[in-house]
Amino acid sequence: MKRQEIKKGEIIIYKTAKGPAIEVRLEKETIWLDAHLIARLFGVNRPAIVKHINNIYKTKELDKNSTCSILEQVAADGKIRKMNLYNLDMIISAGYRVNSQKATQFRIWATKTLKEHLVNGYTINNNRLLQAESRFKELQETIVFLREKAKHQLLFGQEQEILNLLANYSKTLTLLEQYDEGKLRLAQKGQGRFVLYYEIANKIIAGIKNELIAKKEASDLFGQEYDDKFKGILGNIHQTFDGKELYSSLEEKAAHLLYFSIKDHPFADGNKRIGSFLFVYFLDKNNYLYKDSGEKKINDNALTALALLIAVSDPNEKDKMVKIITNLLAE
Repeated sequence: MKRQEIKKGEIIIYKTAKGPAIEVRLEKETIWLDAHLIARLFGVNRPAIVKHINNIYKTKELDKNSTCSILEQVAADGKIRKMNLYNLDMIISAGYRVNSQKATQFRIWATKTLKEHLVNGYTINNNRLLQAESRFKELQETIVFLREKAKHQLLFGQEQEILNLLANYSKTLTLLEQYDEGKLRLAQKGQGRFVLYYEIANKIIAGIKNELIAKKEASDLFGQEYDDKFKGILGNIHQTFDGKELYSSLEEKAAHLLYFSIKDHPFADGNKRIGSFLFVYFLDKNNYLYKDSGEKKINDNALTALALLIAVSDPNEKDKMVKIITNLLAE
């Protein structure tokens, strides 16, 4: 049997201290096991289970059409094999006919746990509860972070954009979307090919400077670099260690480009504008600026709020800012 053909939909639902651990199919609000697994579950041989199943159908205790399903599988020889799967009603009925210690353990467990899972739609699972608690804590911390930063004078008038940022960010924490992924981590989906080299960035900055000076929106100090500081930032973004990139994903590179271009003040003037423009340029060149719907992943107003948040944040809050940016990009 090719395991990958039936792997989807399987969960482990039962395990005793000494075994067995049984993997089952969960479909149509019930579970399905074949006779071999039922036998393993109750610690008996398969023929005994088949005998009990036949007797259950013979006495019309259960209806075969509603409790038995046929699964077709591709065997190792390439031929189609058919396997009978039996639902929870049959498993419990057979379990009450089997005389074994494991069958007794299962009956006690099934009554308290398995029925609760199927009737209420969930199993109380400590690991998942802890994961959910971690994600809610992450969201709460971000709410507090954005609320505190919104009080800063530099962010006056940006309250709505910060609320929008929070709304978009909270989507990345929904239990439906990330239920089994554990605590929120850096989003690392994108793998871009475009590299923002120092020479390219300088040409872009020079072009921006000329346009802004022509509109009298910048002085000659705009884009003047301090001692190759910006060159060092670009080098760090694409830095490798032992053959591996320090920031492996596109989201991380973009987030650190925006963060360091603003927070490290590599230019005499224009750090926020330059960082924001290069952030957009870098994403666009990597075909990562827009959602499938055609709208920007981070619109201009949201980007302005992010740039100001970075500017007023403490250096020890860097990881939090980077997490926010990467998860917004990974939507």
